[in-house]
Amino acid sequence: MLERSAGAVTNAISPATIAAGRRVDTDRLVTRVPGPVLFARYAFPPNHHGYCGPADNVAFFQQGVVGEDDGGLRAMAKEFAGAWPYLELIAHGTGLADPLDRRVVEAYWIGSPRLDQLGLPDIGDSMEERFRFKSGPRFSSLAEGVLAGGVPHHSFAVFCIYPWVGLLGDDRRAAQALTVLDRCRIRWGRVISLHGDQVVVESAPLTWDGLRLDYGAPEVETVVRSIDGVGMASELVVGDWVSLHWEWVCDRLSEQQRRSLRHYTDRHLAIVNEAGDRGPAAMLG
Repeated sequence: MLERSAGAVTNAISPATIAAGRRVDTDRLVTRVPGPVLFARYAFPPNHHGYCGPADNVAFFQQGVVGEDDGGLRAMAKEFAGAWPYLELIAHGTGLADPLDRRVVEAYWIGSPRLDQLGLPDIGDSMEERFRFKSGPRFSSLAEGVLAGGVPHHSFAVFCIYPWVGLLGDDRRAAQALTVLDRCRIRWGRVISLHGDQVVVESAPLTWDGLRLDYGAPEVETVVRSIDGVGMASELVVGDWVSLHWEWVCDRLSEQQRRSLRHYTDRHLAIVNEAGDRGPAAMLG
């Protein structure tokens, strides 16, 4: 498996300074990499953990590092049995021929108004085909998420699908399930300092009070952006907003992208919270 390493500290900004609202330029041009490369940036972390995608996570990482697709990334992307059908659904429903069109990939992982162009029948039929058999009697809870306004964003998959198809595992202890939900969603965080291959960020974790899922107070955590100086994520500076998946930095976010990610995450958190005892209570015990 891949290993992480750390280097020297470069610049730093305190969480208190960020919280106080000091202006930091977070709207620097976000690099527009090809769709397959953007997909790899977000899909590599769970692949690294062995949850989905091709068996050779090293090869997948190396393909993503190249920064362009020679066909290898496209072939590997199709091995993500969870994400690929969502990409196909978004592409087909919004008039795009390529599931790895950058606009499709960004809609799925980050969010965009493109998701709201999809019709309820298309989303419902896709969920029926994929999950009716796997979820059994729990399919009604899954279907309610679609009827309540769920769209094929990654947060929909995490909050509205995973709990009902056994992807949280059999051990439903609240702490363990909450950790899985929090790490598997795409989070957003502010860069506080850069330490070679590692980045210190401030990000709000999910919380569970016995009734509702919510965001907690921001916490400082150390995440990974590269291995021995080699990584897929864009160049970062202190103050950047970044997207996070498991313990990895995926990409730098523009302010518009951060707001979009928050918007669709909020939407799907609201759906599961409003489901009452069919929502977080059923997930977390």
